[in-house]
Amino acid sequence: MIEVLKTVNPVDISYAQALLKDAGIVSHVFDASISAIEGSIGAFPRRLLVSDEFAGQARALLSDAGIEPFAE
Repeated sequence: MIEVLKTVNPVDISYAQALLKDAGIVSHVFDASISAIEGSIGAFPRRLLVSDEFAGQARALLSDAGIEPFAE
């Protein structure tokens, strides 16, 4: 799994997931539970991961949509 987005904004995560899903790319949100524990104050970013084979496509899709993808 490759991280393609890291943000404290839950709207960006939701939007990015919808874009990827529409493109047929399965994504997974990591660290969503820690955000609930810390009271959603935005101290801990959520991460969006996709399988290695779709990382390039996912980053390009997010970039085209105006979301700055996470680059390693």
